[in-house]
Amino acid sequence: MAGHVLVVFGTRPEGIKMIPVVKALRQSPYLRTTVATTGQHREMLEQVFVAFDERPDVDLALMSPGQSLAGITAGVVEKMCDVLAELRPELMLVHGDTTTAMAAAIAGFYTGCRIGHVEAGLRSHDLKRPWPEEFNRVTIDAVSDLMFAPTQKAKLNLSREYNQKGRVFVTGNTGIDALMYMSQRIETSSALKQDLDRKYGFLDQARNLVLVTGHRRESFGEGFRRICEGLASVVDRGDAQVLYPVHLNPNVRTVVGDLLGGRPNVNRSLHLIDPVDYVDMVYLMNRARLIITDSGGIQEEGPALGKPVLVMRDVTERPEALSTGVVKLIGTDPRVMREEVDRLLSDERAYAAAARRVFPYGDGTAARQIVRIIEQEFAQ
Repeated sequence: MAGHVLVVFGTRPEGIKMIPVVKALRQSPYLRTTVATTGQHREMLEQVFVAFDERPDVDLALMSPGQSLAGITAGVVEKMCDVLAELRPELMLVHGDTTTAMAAAIAGFYTGCRIGHVEAGLRSHDLKRPWPEEFNRVTIDAVSDLMFAPTQKAKLNLSREYNQKGRVFVTGNTGIDALMYMSQRIETSSALKQDLDRKYGFLDQARNLVLVTGHRRESFGEGFRRICEGLASVVDRGDAQVLYPVHLNPNVRTVVGDLLGGRPNVNRSLHLIDPVDYVDMVYLMNRARLIITDSGGIQEEGPALGKPVLVMRDVTERPEALSTGVVKLIGTDPRVMREEVDRLLSDERAYAAAARRVFPYGDGTAARQIVRIIEQEFAQ
């Protein structure tokens, strides 16, 4: 038995969740693995490769400044068709809901390559929220042969859709694999922990750390202006410090810089910093009192770390996290943001109810499960 698996990704979130799969594939004596990147998040993805001691085999380097979604899609489809024609893998793996994943899946469909979708079946049931991610994942699942769903709910979503020939497997989410690996690495390496403590020595140990991430396209414009108003209100509490690694996208960076960058920072309670690498993010999530985000991945990671997560979205494709009570949707209303932060930071009982370690997205073995399934596919 032998089979060639091509793994394709282009953004940092994809890299974090796919590298555990890559490492498990490379350990298989039955599979040959090639990793191709598109460069959709080139600088941020490079940080992930360094953190996990991995390198891509093929780098398409497709991104250019100000590139549109249409430009990314067209470029990935064309180049991936060429790569698939040259390498002729038996299976291509894509992840999640990015434009890279969707366009690579289309290329696989055009060239007749079997497609495996890691993190299949997530649905908000609204094609405009999150946009364009909901469209991307629906499109990928429509053409996939193997769908690796993180939860039973995701599997149920897939059972109700067009593609009834694709096979669905519930494996958990590979993001939990990555989180557990990196958390253990930080915990067991005193040198790494000391370096991180020094790096973030500017944080006040006496203040509640509120970690913020935000980048969703549907919040560009007015949404981010409201988010910034809410964060300013949180800072005004006096006992909280907000740490916000600001995304590189100009639609985020410009608004945040304009509205928060010039704000008087009493007692240094607001910190706007450049994006951090994955090691730093895991360290900061562990250190935070609570997290405010619009990220899909952090909705999975926060519960596993026992951190309350307030999600700046109106809908989510991850209802399992909501049902735990650790994650709550707050939209972009600044008043609601302040009320929820006040509830968590001022009511010890409310905080204790939300600060529980729960694992709705698996036990950290998803990558190994996926590789075993692929090995069995090639053995047939």
